[in-house]
Amino acid sequence: MPSSEPIIFFNRHTGQLETEAVYGESFLRWVYENPLGKIALAALVKRAGFSQWYGWRMDRPASAAKIAPFIATYGLDPASFAEPVASYRSFNDFFYRKLKPSARPIDGDPASIVFPADGRHMLIENIAACDRFFVKGIRFDLAALLGSAELARQFANGSMLISRLCPVDYHRFHFPCAGTPGEPLPINGPLYSVSPIALKQRPSILWENKRCLTQITTPSLGEVLFLEIGATCVGTIMHTSAPQQPVAKGDEKGYFRFGGSCVITLYEPNRVTWDADLIKHGKAGREVYAWMGERCGVGVRA
Repeated sequence: MPSSEPIIFFNRHTGQLETEAVYGESFLRWVYENPLGKIALAALVKRAGFSQWYGWRMDRPASAAKIAPFIATYGLDPASFAEPVASYRSFNDFFYRKLKPSARPIDGDPASIVFPADGRHMLIENIAACDRFFVKGIRFDLAALLGSAELARQFANGSMLISRLCPVDYHRFHFPCAGTPGEPLPINGPLYSVSPIALKQRPSILWENKRCLTQITTPSLGEVLFLEIGATCVGTIMHTSAPQQPVAKGDEKGYFRFGGSCVITLYEPNRVTWDADLIKHGKAGREVYAWMGERCGVGVRA
Protein backbone atom coordinates (compact mmCIF):
# COMPACT_ATOMS: atom_id res chain seq x y z
CA MET A 1 0.00 0.00 0.00
CA PRO A 2 1.26 3.54 -0.70
CA SER A 3 2.65 5.33 2.35
CA SER A 4 2.51 9.01 3.21
CA GLU A 5 5.04 8.68 6.03
CA PRO A 6 7.03 11.93 6.13
CA ILE A 7 10.83 12.04 5.98
CA ILE A 8 12.06 13.30 9.36
CA PHE A 9 15.64 14.48 9.91
CA PHE A 10 17.59 16.38 12.56
CA ASN A 11 18.71 19.84 11.46
CA ARG A 12 22.06 20.62 13.08
CA HIS A 13 21.61 24.35 12.36
CA THR A 14 18.26 24.69 14.15
CA GLY A 15 18.68 21.89 16.68
CA GLN A 16 15.23 20.58 15.75
CA LEU A 17 13.64 17.57 14.10
CA GLU A 18 12.20 18.70 10.77
CA THR A 19 10.16 17.29 7.91
CA GLU A 20 11.80 17.24 4.49
CA ALA A 21 10.11 19.12 1.63
CA VAL A 22 10.65 16.54 -1.09
CA TYR A 23 11.24 17.82 -4.63
CA GLY A 24 8.95 15.79 -6.92
CA GLU A 25 7.42 13.91 -3.97
CA SER A 26 4.16 12.91 -5.70
CA PHE A 27 6.08 11.39 -8.63
CA LEU A 28 8.50 9.55 -6.32
CA ARG A 29 5.70 8.07 -4.23
CA TRP A 30 3.82 6.95 -7.35
CA VAL A 31 6.88 5.30 -8.88
CA TYR A 32 8.12 3.52 -5.73
CA GLU A 33 4.89 2.90 -3.80
CA ASN A 34 2.21 2.35 -6.47
CA PRO A 35 2.05 -0.98 -8.38
CA LEU A 36 1.60 0.79 -11.73
CA GLY A 37 4.43 3.16 -10.90
CA LYS A 38 6.74 0.22 -10.19
CA ILE A 39 6.09 -1.04 -13.71
CA ALA A 40 7.16 2.33 -15.10
CA LEU A 41 10.23 2.24 -12.81
CA ALA A 42 11.38 -1.11 -14.18
CA ALA A 43 10.63 -0.24 -17.79
CA LEU A 44 11.91 3.34 -17.96
CA VAL A 45 12.74 5.47 -14.94
CA LYS A 46 15.75 3.50 -13.63
CA ARG A 47 17.36 3.37 -17.09
CA ALA A 48 20.17 5.71 -18.12
CA GLY A 49 18.26 6.94 -21.17
CA PHE A 50 15.55 8.51 -19.01
CA SER A 51 18.09 10.47 -16.95
CA GLN A 52 20.03 11.48 -20.08
CA TRP A 53 16.82 12.77 -21.64
CA TYR A 54 15.89 14.75 -18.52
CA GLY A 55 19.43 16.09 -18.21
CA TRP A 56 19.27 17.23 -21.84
CA ARG A 57 16.08 19.16 -21.02
CA MET A 58 17.81 20.85 -18.06
CA ASP A 59 20.66 21.90 -20.38
CA ARG A 60 18.31 23.71 -22.77
CA PRO A 61 18.27 27.54 -22.56
CA ALA A 62 14.49 27.46 -21.97
CA SER A 63 15.10 25.65 -18.66
CA ALA A 64 16.59 28.85 -17.19
CA ALA A 65 13.01 30.01 -16.61
CA LYS A 66 12.79 27.44 -13.81
CA ILE A 67 15.60 29.01 -11.77
CA ALA A 68 13.84 31.97 -10.11
CA PRO A 69 10.74 29.97 -9.06
CA PHE A 70 12.99 27.20 -7.69
CA ILE A 71 14.99 29.69 -5.60
CA ALA A 72 11.78 31.23 -4.23
CA THR A 73 10.06 27.91 -3.49
CA TYR A 74 12.98 26.39 -1.57
CA GLY A 75 14.30 29.56 0.08
CA LEU A 76 17.82 29.49 -1.40
CA ASP A 77 20.15 32.43 -0.72
CA PRO A 78 21.47 33.99 -3.95
CA ALA A 79 23.98 36.01 -1.90
CA SER A 80 25.89 32.77 -1.31
CA PHE A 81 26.22 31.99 -5.05
CA ALA A 82 29.58 32.64 -6.68
CA GLU A 83 27.86 34.10 -9.76
CA PRO A 84 24.77 36.30 -10.23
CA VAL A 85 21.52 34.42 -10.86
CA ALA A 86 21.14 36.08 -14.26
CA SER A 87 24.44 34.55 -15.44
CA TYR A 88 23.16 30.94 -15.39
CA ARG A 89 22.36 29.89 -18.96
CA SER A 90 20.27 26.82 -18.06
CA PHE A 91 18.84 25.10 -15.02
CA ASN A 92 21.73 22.64 -15.01
CA ASP A 93 24.20 25.53 -15.08
CA PHE A 94 22.49 26.84 -11.94
CA PHE A 95 22.13 23.38 -10.41
CA TYR A 96 25.86 22.67 -10.13
CA ARG A 97 26.67 26.28 -9.24
CA LYS A 98 29.71 27.19 -7.19
CA LEU A 99 29.36 29.03 -3.89
CA LYS A 100 31.46 31.79 -2.40
CA PRO A 101 34.18 30.33 -0.12
CA SER A 102 32.72 32.32 2.78
CA ALA A 103 29.41 30.44 2.38
CA ARG A 104 31.04 27.09 3.26
CA PRO A 105 34.06 27.67 5.55
CA ILE A 106 36.16 24.58 6.22
CA ASP A 107 36.56 23.57 9.87
CA GLY A 108 39.98 24.75 10.97
CA ASP A 109 40.92 22.01 13.45
CA PRO A 110 43.79 20.04 11.82
CA ALA A 111 42.51 16.84 13.45
CA SER A 112 38.92 17.15 12.25
CA ILE A 113 37.24 15.57 9.26
CA VAL A 114 34.39 17.40 7.54
CA PHE A 115 31.18 16.61 5.72
CA PRO A 116 31.98 16.08 2.03
CA ALA A 117 28.75 17.67 0.79
CA ASP A 118 25.66 19.58 1.82
CA GLY A 119 22.76 17.33 2.68
CA ARG A 120 21.28 14.83 5.07
CA HIS A 121 23.89 12.55 6.62
CA MET A 122 23.46 9.13 8.21
CA LEU A 123 26.27 7.56 10.23
CA ILE A 124 26.83 3.82 10.46
CA GLU A 125 29.44 3.51 13.21
CA ASN A 126 30.24 -0.16 12.61
CA ILE A 127 29.22 -1.48 9.22
CA ALA A 128 29.41 -5.15 10.28
CA ALA A 129 27.05 -4.55 13.22
CA CYS A 130 24.49 -2.53 11.27
CA ASP A 131 21.08 -4.14 10.90
CA ARG A 132 19.15 -0.93 10.26
CA PHE A 133 19.76 0.70 6.95
CA PHE A 134 16.54 2.75 6.51
CA VAL A 135 14.67 -0.55 7.03
CA LYS A 136 15.07 -2.62 10.20
CA GLY A 137 16.72 -5.97 9.54
CA ILE A 138 18.52 -4.94 6.32
CA ARG A 139 22.30 -5.29 6.35
CA PHE A 140 24.48 -3.16 4.13
CA ASP A 141 26.10 -5.27 1.36
CA LEU A 142 29.58 -3.76 1.49
CA ALA A 143 31.19 -6.13 -1.02
CA ALA A 144 28.51 -5.28 -3.58
CA LEU A 145 28.91 -1.54 -2.94
CA LEU A 146 32.70 -1.59 -3.36
CA GLY A 147 32.83 -4.24 -6.08
CA SER A 148 35.65 -5.86 -4.08
CA ALA A 149 35.62 -8.60 -1.44
CA GLU A 150 39.13 -7.54 -0.37
CA LEU A 151 38.12 -3.93 0.32
CA ALA A 152 34.96 -5.16 2.05
CA ARG A 153 37.07 -7.19 4.49
CA GLN A 154 39.34 -4.20 5.15
CA PHE A 155 36.44 -1.87 5.96
CA ALA A 156 33.92 -4.39 7.39
CA ASN A 157 34.27 -3.11 10.97
CA GLY A 158 34.90 0.45 9.89
CA SER A 159 32.47 3.35 9.80
CA MET A 160 30.47 4.83 6.96
CA LEU A 161 28.87 8.23 6.42
CA ILE A 162 26.06 8.36 3.85
CA SER A 163 25.53 11.94 2.64
CA ARG A 164 22.30 12.35 0.67
CA LEU A 165 21.94 15.39 -1.55
CA CYS A 166 18.46 16.60 -2.53
CA PRO A 167 17.85 18.66 -5.69
CA VAL A 168 17.64 21.79 -3.51
CA ASP A 169 21.18 21.28 -2.13
CA TYR A 170 24.56 22.59 -3.26
CA HIS A 171 25.72 19.84 -5.62
CA ARG A 172 29.50 19.97 -5.50
CA PHE A 173 31.33 17.44 -3.35
CA HIS A 174 34.64 17.91 -1.53
CA PHE A 175 37.39 15.93 0.18
CA PRO A 176 36.63 15.31 3.88
CA CYS A 177 40.32 15.15 4.81
CA ALA A 178 43.78 15.75 3.40
CA GLY A 179 45.41 13.01 1.36
CA THR A 180 46.27 11.74 -2.09
CA PRO A 181 43.38 10.38 -4.16
CA GLY A 182 43.77 7.54 -6.63
CA GLU A 183 42.08 7.16 -10.00
CA PRO A 184 38.24 7.14 -9.75
CA LEU A 185 36.92 3.67 -10.60
CA PRO A 186 33.50 3.61 -12.31
CA ILE A 187 31.07 0.81 -11.36
CA ASN A 188 28.12 0.56 -13.71
CA GLY A 189 24.51 0.13 -12.61
CA PRO A 190 20.96 1.49 -12.93
CA LEU A 191 19.79 4.92 -11.75
CA TYR A 192 17.19 4.54 -9.00
CA SER A 193 16.27 7.47 -6.76
CA VAL A 194 18.23 7.69 -3.47
CA SER A 195 15.36 9.32 -1.57
CA PRO A 196 14.24 7.48 1.59
CA ILE A 197 10.92 7.02 -0.23
CA ALA A 198 12.80 4.74 -2.63
CA LEU A 199 15.26 3.27 -0.11
CA LYS A 200 12.48 2.05 2.19
CA GLN A 201 11.08 0.07 -0.73
CA ARG A 202 14.46 -1.11 -2.06
CA PRO A 203 17.33 -0.62 0.44
CA SER A 204 19.80 -2.23 -1.97
CA ILE A 205 19.69 0.82 -4.27
CA LEU A 206 22.95 2.28 -2.93
CA TRP A 207 24.95 -0.83 -3.81
CA GLU A 208 23.16 -1.30 -7.14
CA ASN A 209 23.22 2.19 -8.64
CA LYS A 210 25.87 3.55 -10.98
CA ARG A 211 28.73 4.81 -8.84
CA CYS A 212 32.39 5.82 -8.76
CA LEU A 213 34.97 4.74 -6.14
CA THR A 214 38.11 6.65 -5.19
CA GLN A 215 40.69 5.45 -2.65
CA ILE A 216 42.37 8.25 -0.69
CA THR A 217 45.70 7.63 1.04
CA THR A 218 45.95 9.90 4.06
CA PRO A 219 48.83 10.82 6.40
CA SER A 220 46.92 10.04 9.61
CA LEU A 221 43.67 8.17 8.84
CA GLY A 222 44.96 5.28 6.76
CA GLU A 223 42.92 4.56 3.64
CA VAL A 224 39.65 6.41 3.11
CA LEU A 225 37.09 5.40 0.47
CA PHE A 226 34.97 8.00 -1.32
CA LEU A 227 32.03 7.00 -3.50
CA GLU A 228 29.76 9.14 -5.64
CA ILE A 229 26.41 7.43 -6.22
CA GLY A 230 24.39 8.26 -9.32
CA ALA A 231 20.59 8.49 -9.15
CA THR A 232 17.52 9.13 -11.28
CA CYS A 233 18.05 12.26 -13.42
CA VAL A 234 21.75 12.38 -12.50
CA GLY A 235 23.18 11.68 -15.94
CA THR A 236 26.78 12.54 -15.12
CA ILE A 237 29.24 12.49 -12.21
CA MET A 238 31.94 15.05 -12.98
CA HIS A 239 35.42 15.03 -11.39
CA THR A 240 37.31 18.32 -11.17
CA SER A 241 40.27 17.08 -9.10
CA ALA A 242 43.35 15.33 -10.48
CA PRO A 243 44.27 11.77 -9.42
CA GLN A 244 47.61 11.21 -7.63
CA GLN A 245 47.81 14.90 -6.65
CA PRO A 246 47.76 15.80 -2.92
CA VAL A 247 44.60 17.57 -1.74
CA ALA A 248 43.72 19.58 1.34
CA LYS A 249 40.67 19.06 3.49
CA GLY A 250 37.71 20.77 1.80
CA ASP A 251 39.19 20.88 -1.69
CA GLU A 252 36.60 20.32 -4.42
CA LYS A 253 36.47 16.78 -5.81
CA GLY A 254 33.69 17.19 -8.37
CA TYR A 255 29.99 17.76 -8.91
CA PHE A 256 26.72 16.11 -9.94
CA ARG A 257 24.61 17.30 -12.83
CA PHE A 258 20.84 17.52 -12.39
CA GLY A 259 19.07 15.42 -9.74
CA GLY A 260 19.34 14.33 -6.13
CA SER A 261 22.24 12.04 -5.38
CA CYS A 262 24.55 10.68 -2.70
CA VAL A 263 28.15 10.56 -1.48
CA ILE A 264 29.44 7.77 0.77
CA THR A 265 32.70 7.97 2.74
CA LEU A 266 34.20 4.97 4.54
CA TYR A 267 36.89 4.89 7.22
CA GLU A 268 38.91 1.99 8.59
CA PRO A 269 38.09 0.71 12.12
CA ASN A 270 38.86 3.00 15.07
CA ARG A 271 40.05 5.88 12.89
CA VAL A 272 37.35 8.48 13.71
CA THR A 273 35.66 9.76 16.86
CA TRP A 274 32.29 10.89 15.48
CA ASP A 275 30.28 13.89 16.67
CA ALA A 276 27.57 13.08 19.19
CA ASP A 277 24.58 14.16 17.08
CA LEU A 278 25.61 11.82 14.25
CA ILE A 279 25.97 8.90 16.68
CA LYS A 280 22.64 9.57 18.40
CA HIS A 281 20.54 9.99 15.27
CA GLY A 282 22.39 7.30 13.33
CA LYS A 283 21.40 4.76 15.99
CA ALA A 284 17.79 5.85 15.49
CA GLY A 285 18.08 5.44 11.72
CA ARG A 286 17.70 9.20 11.26
CA GLU A 287 19.68 11.61 9.11
CA VAL A 288 21.38 14.82 10.27
CA TYR A 289 21.28 17.90 8.04
CA ALA A 290 24.59 19.79 7.82
CA TRP A 291 26.77 21.62 5.30
CA MET A 292 29.97 20.75 3.52
CA GLY A 293 32.99 21.91 5.51
CA GLU A 294 31.39 21.51 8.93
CA ARG A 295 33.06 19.14 11.36
CA CYS A 296 31.61 15.64 11.55
CA GLY A 297 34.30 13.99 13.66
CA VAL A 298 37.94 13.92 14.74
CA GLY A 299 40.58 11.60 13.36
CA VAL A 300 42.30 9.10 15.67
CA ARG A 301 45.90 8.31 14.90
CA ALA A 302 46.81 4.63 14.84
